[in-house]
Amino acid sequence: MAHESGGGIVLMAAAAIAILWANSPFSPAYFGILDTEVAATVAGEGVKKSALLWINDGLMALFFLLVGLEVKREILIGQLSSWQQSSLPVFAAIGGMSIPALIFVGINLGNPENIQGWAIPAATDIAFALGILALLGNRVPVALKALLLAIAVIDDIGAIAIIALFYTPQVDLAMLGAAAVMLVLLAGFGRMRVGSSIPYVILGVALWYFVLKSGVHATLAGVAIAMCIPMMDRRGEPKLEKWEHGLHPWVAFLVVPIFALANAGVSFEGMEPAALLAPLPLGIALGLLLGKQLGIVGFAWLVVKLGIARLPQGIGWAQVWGLSLIAGIGFTMSLFVGNLAFYDPAQINAVKLGVLSGSVIAAIAGALILMRSGRRA
Repeated sequence: MAHESGGGIVLMAAAAIAILWANSPFSPAYFGILDTEVAATVAGEGVKKSALLWINDGLMALFFLLVGLEVKREILIGQLSSWQQSSLPVFAAIGGMSIPALIFVGINLGNPENIQGWAIPAATDIAFALGILALLGNRVPVALKALLLAIAVIDDIGAIAIIALFYTPQVDLAMLGAAAVMLVLLAGFGRMRVGSSIPYVILGVALWYFVLKSGVHATLAGVAIAMCIPMMDRRGEPKLEKWEHGLHPWVAFLVVPIFALANAGVSFEGMEPAALLAPLPLGIALGLLLGKQLGIVGFAWLVVKLGIARLPQGIGWAQVWGLSLIAGIGFTMSLFVGNLAFYDPAQINAVKLGVLSGSVIAAIAGALILMRSGRRA
């Protein structure tokens, strides 16, 4: 658990178990557990959802809380705190989100029912990607890991904005107003740099509930809470850092693996190899595999040539190419966006097929390129 690659390894194992379970004689139990209805109510009021939706709407709020904390730290004191540091990852991330989306739309133009999934290949899975880099050890320079982390953080900011703007079908204004009140109270505690975590937790749970009931995706409450956590409390202790370090093992070794176990299980029963060439999975796979390469390397090369940014010292273009493939591991965030984009089980299965195939090929190709460029270095 102390090793940097630990979370990525557990995530890969959970995905493999999900695929094996969904294609075993015990698959009815797998899908049955996910469809089981779970209720949390008080005096008849509360939340009633399937186990799958509790995982995707509830547990994943903790994932987005951690993402929000990482984003805030990077913007205030990290890789994104100055334009000199952030210019390269900002442009690379913009390319890495836009080109995959354009490739997906181009492949699915004749299938308007699929267009809603345009954002699926725009995502990058931080845990999976950093896990692969950690497994490569000293073949990967620290500066390259920092660049990947910065790109992935900006990618997450984009994904959060996309979810808020494009995957919120309708809004209950009364519930949204109640959520706003909770957010103002949270911001007030953050402004006063309150050291106790209790008010943040109580108000955070209330905020999650009201956001869920408002129609806005509940996981965005996690990001909102993160923005209210102060960097330092009144006693001068690092509040945000404590939350980040406290949440990380739970998210890396419990939340994200459970999400993978619940969402990666695609049944291959009756599926022909040609299914991979259907527009929906093909658009996702090529978006992740080719789009990330063209977007990240292309935009990075352009801004370096124009003198807007420069490559970190000790990093060559072959390593940037390998990084762009590793960034093509969409997995967690891609599956998450896919569940927001589609409700038809057949489309969701196709999403899983595209995400898994594109991510696996990108991971293998990226690792091989980084191993070769690392040896040359």
